[in-house]
Amino acid sequence: MRVAHIITRMIVGGAQENTLFNCLDLQRDYGDDVVLITGPALGPEGDLLLREKDAIQQLRIEFVKRLCREINPIKDLQAYADLRHLIKEYQPDVVHTHSAKAGVLGRAAASSLGVPAVVHTIHGAPFHDYQSTISRKVFQLAEKWAARRCNRMISVADAMTDLMVEAGVSDNSKFTTIYSGMNVEPFLESHRHREAVRRQYGLEDHHIVIGKIARLFHLKGHHDVIQAAKELVVKLPNVRFLFVGNGVLKQSLEAEIRDSGLQDHFIFTGLVDPVEVPRLIAAMDIVVHASYREGLARALPQALISGIPVVSYDIDGAREVVINGQTGCLIPPGDIQELSRAMEMLGKDPLLRTEYGGKGRLRFTEQFRHQGMTRQIRDLYQKLLEK
Repeated sequence: MRVAHIITRMIVGGAQENTLFNCLDLQRDYGDDVVLITGPALGPEGDLLLREKDAIQQLRIEFVKRLCREINPIKDLQAYADLRHLIKEYQPDVVHTHSAKAGVLGRAAASSLGVPAVVHTIHGAPFHDYQSTISRKVFQLAEKWAARRCNRMISVADAMTDLMVEAGVSDNSKFTTIYSGMNVEPFLESHRHREAVRRQYGLEDHHIVIGKIARLFHLKGHHDVIQAAKELVVKLPNVRFLFVGNGVLKQSLEAEIRDSGLQDHFIFTGLVDPVEVPRLIAAMDIVVHASYREGLARALPQALISGIPVVSYDIDGAREVVINGQTGCLIPPGDIQELSRAMEMLGKDPLLRTEYGGKGRLRFTEQFRHQGMTRQIRDLYQKLLEK
């Protein structure tokens, strides 16, 4: 096949890793002709293509400099024209789009040129309850318009399909759930790094380490974790929190921790290369996910594949991997008391942590292998082309 993947920007992130794995797997495992079309990798997260420069040597990459995340009518029209030109020149059998901006412009361009199969992956909905009513409506209408210009949409979790259907984007028949793949091997082997990483951050054997892997950004729930920690440290004095990531809220979060007298209980790693995440998870006893919106946070299956149980707010696709009472604890969003109670329960019970983590590893390792994701996606391409 000839496959063109289009994404707004190749920053270091879950959607981008998913897309790159798909491109490389299609080339290596199926002999397909693949091009990756992307805008500039602008943002504090870093450039994924620079990080993976050895792996992508054989991958054709086309840059559309006017393809950007922000809404800009002039640039967007120019980016649409550039995408249309590239697609017309490449003549793909399949155009597969990712992210909101590239999803709308890419599907429009591919549809206008009569590309045989047009597919879009929903890594996370561009509209949510924390936007203004006008913004949310505009994004919903844009997605509904773009949905009519593709053959199928892939959701990274069933929850994404439910959200899109409820918003009237399209009916259920147009969606297929394929979980976002990753390289699971480093997480299966992560336990080897536990002692070294704990020493690196001054963590002792008796410390119960609760990790949170997320940008220090709005709606990610770091404030909630700090609030829950106030009660938890009284009942579990040996608890330590490891915040993995960086962002605009770092100073305010540090100030909140300082004002609460919790300095001895929190450690910030700063921005880390994603290849370091398995090692950092190995240092943890529990992973907490208190975000208020996220398609399916990769930290959840990554923790479980590493054998670490999770405590998560019950949002979007979290319940599809956090099986309450089996692989972790699901908490109503914003329930600080219940968040603290769940962390306390797992923090005090090492056998329960082992049980939940072990069940998670058995259940999700194969489900999240990137090779399996690519196989399912390519099967979908094949079915669409056969029609």
